[in-house]
Amino acid sequence: MSLLHATEAPSSAPVFREISADDEEQQPAEIQSLCMSCYQDGVTRLLLTKVPFFKEIIVSSFTCDSCGCSNTEIQSAGRIQDQGVRYSLSVRSKRDVNREVVKTDYATTRIPEIDFEIPACTQKGALTTIEGILERTVVGLQQEQPLRRAEDAQVAEKIDEFITKLQRLKDGETPFTFIIDDPSGNSFIENPFAPQRDELLTVTHYRRSKEQDSLLGIESLDVQKNSEEKLEDVRDEVLQFQTNCPECNAPAETNMKLVQIPHFKEVIIMATNCDACGHRTNEVKSGGAIEPLGTRITLHVTDPSDLTRDVLKSETCSINIPELEFEMGMGALGGKFTTLEGLLKDIRDLVVDKNPFTLGDSTTSDRKEKLQEFGKKIDQILEGQMKVHFVLDDPAGNSYLQNVYAPEEDPEMNVEKYERSFEQNEDLGLNDMKTEGYEEQTLKSC
Repeated sequence: MSLLHATEAPSSAPVFREISADDEEQQPAEIQSLCMSCYQDGVTRLLLTKVPFFKEIIVSSFTCDSCGCSNTEIQSAGRIQDQGVRYSLSVRSKRDVNREVVKTDYATTRIPEIDFEIPACTQKGALTTIEGILERTVVGLQQEQPLRRAEDAQVAEKIDEFITKLQRLKDGETPFTFIIDDPSGNSFIENPFAPQRDELLTVTHYRRSKEQDSLLGIESLDVQKNSEEKLEDVRDEVLQFQTNCPECNAPAETNMKLVQIPHFKEVIIMATNCDACGHRTNEVKSGGAIEPLGTRITLHVTDPSDLTRDVLKSETCSINIPELEFEMGMGALGGKFTTLEGLLKDIRDLVVDKNPFTLGDSTTSDRKEKLQEFGKKIDQILEGQMKVHFVLDDPAGNSYLQNVYAPEEDPEMNVEKYERSFEQNEDLGLNDMKTEGYEEQTLKSC
């Protein structure tokens, strides 16, 4: 598409000039465009203008010299108004029929005296006159009359009578009421007495209904409020769905709740209880995406009260306790939302109490003693007899350790953001993830 011609207005001139036949500088821009009838090149003309005592509009006209196809339409250059508008004009003479009309796509046109109506979104917007709207209707009805006369003479006769009524209205012989109802608020009927009041023209502004908001593709404030309330209901509600127990495969229920962690983000907590075997599981999923940077949280445990801090450990988080020379990789224990005390007890259960290598004939005395010694040190931490550093390292950035001084900094806790290594991105599946330009890569591989 190329620009053929556009008259340049002076830099000080407004972009939208009032429509006037005497303004020689106001010329449309001509754009070469494709004709959708014959697929040859045609010309689209665009005129940015302003209707006096109304607002800015864009008038477009297309013509094709190859096949003769042509069409015109207008678009509002402004936004959808806060309220809809209804114009009601009492047409009494031929002068009233010649009034200019701006009719958008969303406007409904009615003439109650003859039960005539043009529904919304059935015609393109137009800058015309009342006579032009009636003339377009007459031409449209006359196009199919020969076929109607051949198929159903009675229907064709009734339409001929209706066309005669429209002709009388168009010629100004019969008084009638012309109504335009536009929920977008961008339609207009000329007032020749402006800025004085027109006794024959009534303008009414109104609040749109939900159906009209839906027609315009916008959402009312009530709908937004209801959506927010529904979201709050989901946050406050515990959702339940049927599943099978991972231990005995009996039917069980899983409870799920969306929880907002202060000064962090939303997480999803899931818990399953089996009434058949008594098995219980709980799991935590992050409610957000992988963060741009990894997070390493280090807490110096100096007081038993530190063990009451909330901890969110995601599946991608590893745990390190340097004083115990202990490190547990990502994936162990799964995702958990608990306290530091609860997390240490889970570590003890996993490493000491439920370790299969400490049971039966496969164990050795040295291994068993080392694990029991490790368990005693965990107990000392739980009893507040041992000060240690507790490190959460999450390359996905979705783990959390409560700051009891929030929003102030915690003197015993350090939160470090870092760039992930290639190996960490590989573990998270990010190295092979391509979100931009993947179409080009697909075409090359083909």
